[in-house]
Amino acid sequence: MERAGRAAAGQRGEPDRGDRAVLGRAPVEAGEVGRDQSRAGGVDQDVRVRELPGVLHAHAAEPDAAEVEVRLCGMGEQGQYLRDGRADAALTHRPFDSLAGFGTEDLLTEEQVVVLPAGHPLAARTSLSLAEVSDVPGLPMARWPNPDGSYPPGPGPEIHDQSQLAQTIALGRALAVICESARAWLWSGHVAVPLVDATQVTTVLAWPPHSRSRALAGLVRTATRL
Repeated sequence: MERAGRAAAGQRGEPDRGDRAVLGRAPVEAGEVGRDQSRAGGVDQDVRVRELPGVLHAHAAEPDAAEVEVRLCGMGEQGQYLRDGRADAALTHRPFDSLAGFGTEDLLTEEQVVVLPAGHPLAARTSLSLAEVSDVPGLPMARWPNPDGSYPPGPGPEIHDQSQLAQTIALGRALAVICESARAWLWSGHVAVPLVDATQVTTVLAWPPHSRSRALAGLVRTATRL
């Protein structure tokens, strides 16, 4: 779930008024949050948000539902958004994001695919293994940032966001292993091939365990019911 107000409910140094909840994705200006707003600030720009619109619509239909503000953040920044109070809740991905110390609810588990440039010989395959895509001549694996912002070693391009990744793959400069739901943003320059041995990825709603926000509790209840 990819705001207005100084912080999400439960921000350190600010009393929990029990009227807000936040989820986020790319940094935005913080303003004043009304008592009936809920901020969602902790959704990275590449999060698979297939389930997010349904959660938000269902939550909005609940009696006395708080307004949810969605914030976007950089990849892997959801945890920091929760820790420093910029978000009340965040969409994260197990096993890639650290969830230690947070309350969590699993929302969706899916397989992974490899995204290749259309026309590449491997794109004609019906399935592939991780070994087959880990060292493809002339087509290195795209590199995502580590939690500290550094990049793992390797010949592949450093990726900062989904748009850059899509362009890089379409240009034949890299391949990427991502969640199956990412098919939604592929175009004719891409082909997604299922991976038979990749770890499943679970989209997880996370929040600070000390939060007592009624707005956040309502959002969590809606998300887990769907």
